[in-house]
Amino acid sequence: MSKTIDAKTEFLKASGETYAYRRIGSGGSRPLICLQHFTGTLDNWDPALIDALAAEREVILFDNAGIGRSSGTVPSTIPAMAKHVLAFLEAFSMKNVDVLGFSLGGCIAQVIAQERPAVLRKMILVGTGPRGGEDIMHLEKPELAKHLSDSSNKGYKILQKIFFPPSPTAQAEGERFIGRLARRTSDLDPPSKPEVAQAQMAAFREWDHYTGERFADLRRIRQPTLVVNGTLDSMISVKNSYWLAENLPNAVLITYPDSGHGSLFQYAEMFARQANAFLDSDSEQAPY
Repeated sequence: MSKTIDAKTEFLKASGETYAYRRIGSGGSRPLICLQHFTGTLDNWDPALIDALAAEREVILFDNAGIGRSSGTVPSTIPAMAKHVLAFLEAFSMKNVDVLGFSLGGCIAQVIAQERPAVLRKMILVGTGPRGGEDIMHLEKPELAKHLSDSSNKGYKILQKIFFPPSPTAQAEGERFIGRLARRTSDLDPPSKPEVAQAQMAAFREWDHYTGERFADLRRIRQPTLVVNGTLDSMISVKNSYWLAENLPNAVLITYPDSGHGSLFQYAEMFARQANAFLDSDSEQAPY
């Protein structure tokens, strides 16, 4: 039985908001907090991936303000989203954690590492990009717009189309992924409404802009970091992952072939094995 599918949603009040979260697994010296993608909720985490990570540590899935059953309004900037994560961690008395930031969540993780470095020990940044990157969440691109405008792509089906490349192998993995998501049938988050997408897209567009020297903020991040992406990510181009790995002082880059934005789900077993090895290493250097 999947621990992730059976995990109950819990709630924590902090800084005037109520945050929804789920805890899976136990053990390890610190929890791994998982920050979700654009419009994603607790239900969008792949049970196969989270179960594999939780076999070696406690994993905490988190709904930011205005997402799922968390109260409040979705912020329109990524730094404002980071403040909610920090409020949650402080209320939980978690003074030092590891973080897995996927897509939008990876941007939030970077802000936390810059503004409150003592909170984070190690980071895993998946399918994400730096401030001032390029080709980050431009959903009007033809290869994305054709799927987003297709009324037959209902529910999780849209994730199969935009997270996985069009090859038969990748699409088969995508189908298995959405099948795993669909196994949870109770204690579900409500789907994100259009206003959630609007606020998060505004945050991405603000993330496009930078001042001073490009990527200089990354060079101040000292945490060991594992950067991961698919070579064919059409939502956040893989070139952004190369920039992250090039400018973060202590980063290692892994790219998966014939995979896109959902590379961590397409290669769930391999990703979990590599992520656990990275997190389990006692070295202050990335172990690859």
